[in-house]
Amino acid sequence: MFSLIILISSVFAGFLGALLGLGGGIIIVPILTLGFGVNIRYAIAASLISIVATSSGAAASFLKDHLTNLRLAVLLEVGTVGGAMVGFLVSGFIEPKYLFLLFGTFLLFSAVMMLKKKGDAYSEIDHPWSEKLKLAGKFTNEKGLLIHYKVAQVPLGLFAMFFAGMLSALLGIGSGIFKVLAMDGAMKLPMKVSSATSNFMIGVTATASAGAFFLRGDVRPEIAAPMSLGIICGSWIGARLMPKMPAATIRKVFVVVLVIVSVQMISKGFK
Repeated sequence: MFSLIILISSVFAGFLGALLGLGGGIIIVPILTLGFGVNIRYAIAASLISIVATSSGAAASFLKDHLTNLRLAVLLEVGTVGGAMVGFLVSGFIEPKYLFLLFGTFLLFSAVMMLKKKGDAYSEIDHPWSEKLKLAGKFTNEKGLLIHYKVAQVPLGLFAMFFAGMLSALLGIGSGIFKVLAMDGAMKLPMKVSSATSNFMIGVTATASAGAFFLRGDVRPEIAAPMSLGIICGSWIGARLMPKMPAATIRKVFVVVLVIVSVQMISKGFK
């Protein structure tokens, strides 16, 4: 029964993760810790494994639809992988209650930022780094129109990705929300491009820290196996639907979920 519930929850987590570029950790970690009383370190380790599955399940579809900006993803991974290594080194010195508080605060912050999001704001000027590295791109929206976009504030995006990598290792998530916010807000990328690129990146970021958690003995196969299977199925469905539908409605529903879970996690941290 435990494995079946994890499997079903993971399908839902993978679907939303692929659709919004978030990874499944923000749903899976609260389910394991709050619903089943799993040690948060085991939940984080299993979540990191499932994030790799989320990225793998969605990346191929997004690449086929030309939504993922590979050049930008490779550049930004320099910051995220470095941050993930720092986050792993710090995580061993933080008590579980502080991880609950940090995770809950992160969810609440994410909900507020997602609620404020109104629509895409394209950059009219291409950053010099973007021009030299040819980071600008194009994609076809849900109406069949070809959209060209430019990339702004590349150094700021790199700086934000370092902290996103730290969050990935500390909280067991792909820190996809932070990545999407950085690309969508600071770098002025379209929402769908940000989500698709984030999906590609979270797998690399999570891999950098999942291996370290595995060596430390925090990965439990009975948790990680059904979770990864469900995540792959859900992320494949989300990746197929995302190019054809707006994320506004799902974002609003997800904000409610984030607020509820964040309050529960913060409460457990104080207890």
